[in-house]
Amino acid sequence: MSKLIPIEQFKTVVKNTPLISIDFIIENSEGKYLLGKRVNEPASKYWFTLGGRILKNETIENAIKRLSKKEFNKTVTKKMLSFYSTFEHFYENSFVDDNISTHYVVLAYKIKIEEELNLPEDEHSEYSYFSKDEIMTNNYIHKYVKDYFKI
Repeated sequence: MSKLIPIEQFKTVVKNTPLISIDFIIENSEGKYLLGKRVNEPASKYWFTLGGRILKNETIENAIKRLSKKEFNKTVTKKMLSFYSTFEHFYENSFVDDNISTHYVVLAYKIKIEEELNLPEDEHSEYSYFSKDEIMTNNYIHKYVKDYFKI
């Protein structure tokens, strides 16, 4: 069974191992991409794709369902997504401690969602759709998001 571990144990994990996460590259009917302004570190205050960590003993399929529901209030399955690529993100800080670096191995998936989403406000302070050109030129969009659009 997958579950969150206590924060002190999680600090040890972040300090010593890479984390595996899923990022959703969400495109609307106008060809723009949904980004949220992050509340938490790493990458706080930057526009970023929605997503999150895979938990211990959680299948990728179950992580996709959990994260899509949590991040954009729509339960999606792996079949509804198109696998895009694998990326690595390296940060000097982390969610658990500003002095602990974070290494993510990211599985990026694309999905086209044409309906309006009911977006939660716990992980992101605001949301907006951006064109590819806007993503590549906006200094407040994180460099790792820009990497998704260089392929």
